[in-house]
Amino acid sequence: MNQYESMFILTPVLSDEQLREAVERYRTLLKDNGCEVINDESWGLRKLAYPIQKKSTGFYHLFEFKADPAFIDQLELTYRRDERIIRFGTFRQDKHAMAYSEKRRAKKSAKS
Repeated sequence: MNQYESMFILTPVLSDEQLREAVERYRTLLKDNGCEVINDESWGLRKLAYPIQKKSTGFYHLFEFKADPAFIDQLELTYRRDERIIRFGTFRQDKHAMAYSEKRRAKKSAKS
């Protein structure tokens, strides 16, 4: 199993309930396929670097998880089919990215 980081941007026209439902859908998709969710962060509404589908903001959400490499194709296909998602990216983390993520999480939890 490899460790991955997956971020997606949801359209800003969603209500809070629709937003929670969309995130919960992907959380359960990960768990149902035997993934170990390491980190689950909502970054909230942020300005996009450039307009996407005539929208200048979006709701960012990040998952860090361990999964079988074959699952990633299924996950990205589900992202593509969801009209609420305007952009996504999934990356396999190497040892340096994992160390950076751990430091970032530790720093965030120390602030809390």
